[in-house]
Amino acid sequence: MTTQELKQRTFEFGIRTIRAVEALPRSETAKALGRQLLHAGTSVGANYRAAARARSRADFVAKLGIVEEECDEASYRTEVIEALKLLKPRRLANLQRSKRVAGNRGGVNQDGAVRWP
Repeated sequence: MTTQELKQRTFEFGIRTIRAVEALPRSETAKALGRQLLHAGTSVGANYRAAARARSRADFVAKLGIVEEECDEASYRTEVIEALKLLKPRRLANLQRSKRVAGNRGGVNQDGAVRWP
């Protein structure tokens, strides 16, 4: 997958995250989880773009680690939202499918070796 394709996919993940957060109920719990999910979900794309502009391989690896952390945090928030049944399963399925693509270890091949763009 190319850098441009991953930029697009992580952007789409951010958009799906925003739409899912907008669909949450207005309870205090949902608002708190929504803010956290919104931050993590939109950070994935922003941090991937930063990784793509890395000045060195070490910088790229460090920034890609942040992408992975944000993806994992978004995953956790999504799991909590699912457990609390705050969103319809279909809405979550779209977000989770998108998350798997976005967090598909962009820049890291199947052997775990890092590919600097």
